[in-house]
Amino acid sequence: MAQNKGTDLVEIAPMNNPPVCKLADFSKFRYEREKKLKEARKKHKGGQVKELRIRPKIGIHDLDIKINHMREFIAERDKVRLTIVFRGREMEHTEQAKPLVDRVKERVADVAVLEQDIPMEGNRKSLLFAPKK
Repeated sequence: MAQNKGTDLVEIAPMNNPPVCKLADFSKFRYEREKKLKEARKKHKGGQVKELRIRPKIGIHDLDIKINHMREFIAERDKVRLTIVFRGREMEHTEQAKPLVDRVKERVADVAVLEQDIPMEGNRKSLLFAPKK
């Protein structure tokens, strides 16, 4: 039948019993299948990690803005790494990060969970937040 109509016999579902085939132009079928796969890859988002950097002496308003950015990233189902950067003499007072970390945890507790509390690495303290399921 395919030869009479000048088309190709395309196997759609080879695993079915009996296999499912249709009469179509094979190159057009292959093009449409590739187009669907490309569209699916475009929409697939592979769990990105966004990073926000703050200093220990950040102002309240500035911290609120960073937390709002964090909430936006989490709403998009991304993980967020919050890095507190210490410079100079701030390295002597790394305990200043504790109240800052507590405030951030408290503010995002409804949408995110602390996944990892990474210890000090050089002059940086990092926290990894993941969206709640």
